[in-house]
Amino acid sequence: MPAAIEKIANSEISDAGFAFGVLIPTYQHTRALPDILRYLTDRAIPVIVVDDGNPPEIAARIQEICQGFRAVHLEVCAVNGGKGSAVKHGLRAAAGLGWTHAIQLDADGQHDVKAVVSIAELARNNPDCVICAIPIYDDSIPKARRIGREITHFWVRLETMSNEIRDSMCGLRAYPLGETLAVVSREFIGNRMDFDTEILVHLSWRGLRIIELPVRVTYPEENISNFRMIADNVRISLMHTRLFLQSPVRVPIRLIRRLAIARYRRPGTSAM
Repeated sequence: MPAAIEKIANSEISDAGFAFGVLIPTYQHTRALPDILRYLTDRAIPVIVVDDGNPPEIAARIQEICQGFRAVHLEVCAVNGGKGSAVKHGLRAAAGLGWTHAIQLDADGQHDVKAVVSIAELARNNPDCVICAIPIYDDSIPKARRIGREITHFWVRLETMSNEIRDSMCGLRAYPLGETLAVVSREFIGNRMDFDTEILVHLSWRGLRIIELPVRVTYPEENISNFRMIADNVRISLMHTRLFLQSPVRVPIRLIRRLAIARYRRPGTSAM
């Protein structure tokens, strides 16, 4: 990342009508959280951390970490509802704080936090688009995870009838809050590991364009995975079933919306 961009603070990124922050859902992840928050708050970027119903000792640690940073707002869920539920909670809290865009970031240190500034810049320049990280993996990614991701990518291409979404599972992305909360309030969107893919497909069906940014992703040593091999694979399979069954109706509606509504047209063009 160029040094000039690295020095951008939130006040410099924010224009009139554009206000962003970073949303971090966390369940049993505290090791990487202090460094992530330090990096973001050093750049005057506001943060919402969502405690997704952690056990008391972990919840206390999360609270202790967040109290050390003035720009961090902590939201606490009474029970563990899953990643998707925590993100939905955080999106509503972000809207309540006046944000127009929220950048979702994992708490376990997988994502290169330095990419946040570049994602925010893309969101400011393309406020009606979803900005998605495209992961560049190192050798730390488990083989089973890589295979599972390729299967999901195949189904997403069928569900959207396009190659617009190259990776729907990376949890580093910038959401336009108005559009995203409209989808969350009107559609069934999964509450657990199915959330990231399902919300992105629905936003694409709504007409939003996807802008992708390559970002380094690693699987930290001693990382605690919240992915439940059987339960979450069942959820993801059910998700793809309902998305695939809806796609013959949803995709033509997307085409009509992109032709009729200017903000859904491809960036830099006057027509689809």
